[in-house]
Amino acid sequence: MSVECYAQRLLNPFRGAVHVIRHASAEAVTTDGVHWDIYVSNDALLADLPPDCQVQTSDIRYGSWSAAQGLKRGPINLYDDFLAMEAMGAVVFEQLTQLHGRVPFAYADHYELWLLDRAAQPLALLASACNEREMAQDRTGPRWQAGLAARERFTSAAMPREAAVKAADYLCDYINGRAGPRPQAQWFQRQADGSGWGLKSADTPTSLADRHLPAAAFPRFILAEVGHDEQHHRLIDDYHAWLAPWLLLLQGLAPDTRAELERQARAQALEVARQYRLYPAVANPAELNAALVESVLRKSQAQRQSAEDAALSTFYIELNPGGGEYL
Repeated sequence: MSVECYAQRLLNPFRGAVHVIRHASAEAVTTDGVHWDIYVSNDALLADLPPDCQVQTSDIRYGSWSAAQGLKRGPINLYDDFLAMEAMGAVVFEQLTQLHGRVPFAYADHYELWLLDRAAQPLALLASACNEREMAQDRTGPRWQAGLAARERFTSAAMPREAAVKAADYLCDYINGRAGPRPQAQWFQRQADGSGWGLKSADTPTSLADRHLPAAAFPRFILAEVGHDEQHHRLIDDYHAWLAPWLLLLQGLAPDTRAELERQARAQALEVARQYRLYPAVANPAELNAALVESVLRKSQAQRQSAEDAALSTFYIELNPGGGEYL
């Protein structure tokens, strides 16, 4: 019986990582190390298709599981194909109960799709894949996105005073503008030493295929941190600082880099509390513990406020059962 345990980044926008326990075409996945969803699919339908055929089968929810609440099953069907998938799901569930405590798993998405700048150097990370079939299925256009959460919550003192847009929108326009009027992206297969081999594709110029870039050519996070003026360099630094709770999920960070990210992540204690079980290392335990304590206080305060609002709402209803007729 073959069971794989691995992690993969969720990209464009970068929104964390998914950790996977997989057997055949069934898998258990988590993004917080606590709550797991189990899916099965009929990959037998792909058996006779060529490797580059871009076809995906639909996933069926086997159930959800956590150590505290146990297994909650999804819909059960009795047709033949489902019975085969049911057996695979049962294997994954059994393995999940034994392996869930071993997260975080090692990242397996060694293929990376990078938006290139005008000099054809990696500028922004768009996607990742664990194998070539996943690369073929990628539909990402050559445009980097900061994401809706960043659009709602990211701010920066480095924003131009005359800018009439949100910081995330401004950053998106700036980064994509650095790619030129005809943006290009290229897949790279990253090596253990951090270097990468450029791969051939229909959208990549022949001159860029099979090139080898050193580790220093690839940004350490999501966006390139070199080649910008001071103002935009500060803007990118601020964006990476805002991403700190998620960037701490990355493996292989230098201790001083991780320590700085932990300090920056304190500003988003609730996100730290959701992600920390999947952090591969901790540079400063006191910093992390402080964030976790702060998250508990914030949740408690939010719950009290919610209870007070509910009581106040009931009070006004009792005073004015007819609604807003006196307003």
